[in-house]
Formats: sequence, structure tokens, C-alpha cells
Amino acid sequence: MEVPSRIDVAALPLLVSEQEHLNVYVSTVYGPIELREWKSQLERIHNILGLSGVEELFQRLSLAQRNAEEQRSADREKRPVHELSGGEQAKYQRLCAQALRCTVARTLTGESLRDFGCRLSESTMLQWFCKLDRIDTVRIPGKSALQRYGQWLPEEQMRELIDTLLNGASHAADVSGKQPLELQEALDLEAYFLDTTCVKLNIHFPVDWVLLRDATRTLMKATTLIRKRGLKVRMEEPAIFLKRMNQLCMKMTQARRKKDARRARKAALREMKRLSKLVAGHAARHRELLEQHWQETDLQEGEARQIIKRMDRVLEQLPQAIRQAHERIIGERQVKNAEKLLSLYEGHAAVYVRGKAGAEVEFGSQLLLGESESGIIVDWELVCGNPTADTKMLGRSLERLQNRSGGASIGEVGGDRGFDSKANRDLLESGGIYNGICPKAPGELKQRMMDPKFAALQSRRAQTEARIAIFKNGFLGAPLLSKGYENQNREVAWSVLAHNLWVIARLPQSKARALAKAS
Repeated sequence: MEVPSRIDVAALPLLVSEQEHLNVYVSTVYGPIELREWKSQLERIHNILGLSGVEELFQRLSLAQRNAEEQRSADREKRPVHELSGGEQAKYQRLCAQALRCTVARTLTGESLRDFGCRLSESTMLQWFCKLDRIDTVRIPGKSALQRYGQWLPEEQMRELIDTLLNGASHAADVSGKQPLELQEALDLEAYFLDTTCVKLNIHFPVDWVLLRDATRTLMKATTLIRKRGLKVRMEEPAIFLKRMNQLCMKMTQARRKKDARRARKAALREMKRLSKLVAGHAARHRELLEQHWQETDLQEGEARQIIKRMDRVLEQLPQAIRQAHERIIGERQVKNAEKLLSLYEGHAAVYVRGKAGAEVEFGSQLLLGESESGIIVDWELVCGNPTADTKMLGRSLERLQNRSGGASIGEVGGDRGFDSKANRDLLESGGIYNGICPKAPGELKQRMMDPKFAALQSRRAQTEARIAIFKNGFLGAPLLSKGYENQNREVAWSVLAHNLWVIARLPQSKARALAKAS
């Protein structure tokens, strides 16, 4: 994974002053302690977003992105660039703040787009936090707008936001005793603990012949959309092909109960292969027809491109899916994990051998998480494609930390034996970093456990497993619902930001802040 360079914050557009709107008064509700804790947490996160500069940086990055897109659009259409007026920029800045806060709040609640939209409509407290409260009319974003909010900035810029938050939390108090985020003690990021896990993707169990069913459904549904626009080639109705494929799927499933199950499965697969090739041929002809005559339909150019892109993705992978099913069912030969096609829609999904009870293998993406002593997630990496050896991920993680944190020093590293290798031991020694990684040799482990510092790091390392469980189940969600590696990588970054805000909001505050809050 390429390490992104730091963003020149000074080159970003400056913000303009925003006019405050008349907001609805949020009445005091004496509810259960869970409600009071939730309200207190939102108020503290609201405070942190302002003190850390995360919200301001989010707005400036969004403005820079908007200006760059406008410049590209103007160059393409050969027209003057539309510069935002003061009022337009203030309105866009407020929209950016709403995008940030809505996505953070939705991640904290763990709700779907639809459910969060309903909850946002009902809760005046959430409306206040998301800057949606008005004294006249409250406009709640729909599920499509909430989805766009989650795709507002790319992953490398989300890393800048998280880095800004960590810098504010780890900055020591000044002479007057004031800490930037009003924490009682600044966070210590010297100790670094890391581990890997598998993030399950939203795919069904990868049965080979089911991929042929998926391809038929996608291609025939896209063909139906094209035929409804009056673009047709000679063929039977797409619904007939879907019906035939469903019948063959049932035939394949029932074949297991027969005496000659292997023979019946092979016969069913041969029929599925013939049908899949026939479907691919009809779909390819409709695809060409749409590409040439989309202007004659009611489809917009973007809609036509989306249909064509969807069909191309399946048509490109269908021969591999047919070959894979043939090898495993008819040829009765194993296919290497590196060569397996697990999903037509998530091509980067991989087989992750876990060796756990009830989960010998998992299907998804490998995720590296690195945390500090306080539980703040400092670094992460979502692997695209087949899993990478843990030993190779340590060096990349340390390089990202040094690159993004301005050379912030990591004094000690703790991890399980999967990260132990001679190359990593030499890397840590050359960097002056204490090696708290569990060695693979039992004798060496027994000897090193006599060192109190190493024993303490190994004891603390066990908590990283719990941190991974909290992050995956409480923030990221299992399975990961985003589609495509780029969106999934961005969702991981949003989850890290929400998680770190949640952790920092629960830390003890300075005495001055506590007294001001009490008064």
C-alpha cells in the first residue's frame, strides 16, 4: 500500500464567516441514565470537533475538492469557472459540517441509512448535533444524501482528519495548564499495539455454481432495463432465462440427495454452462445496442454508463466463473485460493484462513489495526485482495505513522507472534524502538517474559483483541455493507474517526472544563 503524502493545509481555501440561524430550543429531558450519557457524549464530541480543528479542516478540504472539480468541469466544457460568492461558500461550509456530523452520528448509532434518517427526524438532540435544527422548517437528509455524506472525502484525506484529532489529543498542556482538547492528561502515543483481523464482506457463501446464477440475474435484469427503452434484439424474454436458471439451481441442490449425486451435479452444471453462455451473448448484444443508441432513450448519459459498466464487470468475469465451476465440479480438481473468484461484485474478496472453531476460513478483506495505550486507533490498513503476511505489514504501518505524524516517535511496539521475523527485529532495532513482539520460539518467549517491560507489553497486547471486537461490531459493522474497495476503505476511515471521538469523549476532562460544565 502506497503511503500518502501529507496535505499542505496552508494551501487550502480559507473559510468565511457563517451567519448563525435561529435554532430550536432543546428541552431538558429527565430520562434514563443511558439517555443522559448519550446526550453528554454528543455534547463532548461537538466540543472536540471545534477544539481539535477537525471540523474546520473537513470544510477546507471539501472546499478544495469542490474547487478542483469545478475547474476540471469548466476545462472540459470550455466555460468560465464559477467562483463561490461569500453567501454560497457559507452555505456550502454548513453543508460540509452537516455531512461530517451526520456520518459520525450514524456510525456511533450503528444504524442503517434508512433507520438513521428516521431517528434523525424524531430526535431534536441529534438535529442539534448535526446542525439541522431550525426554528421554522427542519430539513432531514434522505438515505441517498446520507450515503453521499459517507463518500464526501477520499480515504487519504480522512487520514488527515484523524491525524489532526490525534495531534490535539496528544499535545501537552501549555504553561497555563490548558490542553487543546481540555483533557486532564494528554494522550501518550509512544506505545503501539497492532493486530490483524478479517472484515467480512456482504457476499453470500461462494459456491461455484451460484456465481453463474448471479451472473444470469445481473445480466438479464440489465437487459430488461434496456429492452424497456425500446432497444431490442431477437431473443426470448429475459424472465424466461431467469426461470430456467432458477430451475437448474434447484436441480443442482436436489442432486446431492440422489444416489448418483456426482453424475447428476455434473449434468446440471453442463446445462448451467450452456445457459450462461447463451445469456452472455444476448446481454453483450444489448450492451452494444445501448452504447450506440442511448441518446434515443429516456436515460441520462450517466445512467447508461452505469448499466454498461455493470454488464461489463459481469461479462469480463463470467468465463472465469464458468472455468472455476468446471474445474471443481466436473474436473474434481482444487483451485488455489489465489486464483479463486469469490464474488462477481467484490472482486477483491479473498479467502482468509483463520483456523478458529466454527470459522476455519472467512471470506472478506484483511484489516490491520494499531492502537495506543489508551485505546485510540492510530493506524489501519484494509488489504485489497489476498491476505498479506503480518510480518510485511509492520514496516508499512511504521512508515505511515512516521510520514503522517511528522515523525512522531513510537517508543515500543507490541504484537503477537505473527509479526515476529528477523527483518522486523532488525527494523525495530535500527529505529531505536523497543521490541515487544511475541517471539515464535517458545524458549525465547520464556526467556523474554523475565523482562518486566516485555511482560507488561504482552499483558497489554491482549486488550487489542477486545479493541478489534469493539471496532468491528460497534462501529464498522459485520458484514461491511459498502460496495467496492474504495468505498470500504473510506468506511473504515469514518469508523476510525467516530471510534476515536467516542474514546476521547469518555476520557477525564481538565478541572477547569469540568467546573465550567457543572456551572
